Amino acid sequence: MSLDEVRDLIARHVRPDLRAAIDGVLIFKADKPFPPKPTTYGKVFAFVAQGAKRFGLGDQIYEYRAGQYLVVSVDLPVTAHFSAASPDKPGLGVGLTLDPIAIADLLLQAPADLLRDSDEGAPSGLAISTASADMLDAVLRLLRLLDTPRDIPVLAPMIKREILWRLITSEQGPIIRQLGQPDGTLSHITRAVRWMRDNYREPFRVEMAAQQAGMSVSAFHRNFQALTSLSPIQYQKQIRLHQARLLLACDATDIAGISRLVGYDSPSQFSREYRRQFGAPPRLDAIRLRQPVPAH
Repeated sequence: MSLDEVRDLIARHVRPDLRAAIDGVLIFKADKPFPPKPTTYGKVFAFVAQGAKRFGLGDQIYEYRAGQYLVVSVDLPVTAHFSAASPDKPGLGVGLTLDPIAIADLLLQAPADLLRDSDEGAPSGLAISTASADMLDAVLRLLRLLDTPRDIPVLAPMIKREILWRLITSEQGPIIRQLGQPDGTLSHITRAVRWMRDNYREPFRVEMAAQQAGMSVSAFHRNFQALTSLSPIQYQKQIRLHQARLLLACDATDIAGISRLVGYDSPSQFSREYRRQFGAPPRLDAIRLRQPVPAH
């Protein structure tokens, strides 16, 4: 019954801008399976209450359904959408931005032996799990605050802190705990990711990104792949193609110009890689993005 109440609260409080009255919380509703759209997942806990969400990262497809959640610790360029949604049974979900400072504070208070991680290197930067009863209860109590706005300033921080603790001590704890370690591998890779996103139009060499991370090329490549499931070159390509798709959704009249704008010297190479990534050439995909998808 808890999941039913979560669904009811999301359906009643969802807004067009997705924002909730609680800082750092987003709530989602989809009445139909819209076409996949490029977006960025980063430092987030996302729980599906109804329907299913699917996202593509590189060549891999992930899906999480009602009662499951996604955690992400590093910015990842993905193509995402609700894959199961209809007017009678809309896709419903809630997201919470993960606060590294709050996570670090919890780690300082936690018993050291409880949080000991393996020495096998950086864990993956994303994972999907089934929510425990305690996690579902905390999400429900957080959403209930939307019905009592006066309680939000006092109770919301405590419940968000509880959700973080449930994540820290869950099977996906290593992913969350790395967010609270300022000198850990994740912080070094994050510096490089930020630099790559800011300079995605420029010619790219892995040595330059490794320098931003303060790592050797081999260590950077190994840890980057572990965190993002992509090589550095694949990541940069994903950023370029996702940005191109956003531009094409607004204006598909100048494919060659958009290819140059996102850093491609060759429009033909751009078209090949775009088709490989999104399943259609740029102009056709732009037309497809503007077409509504019939509700199921």
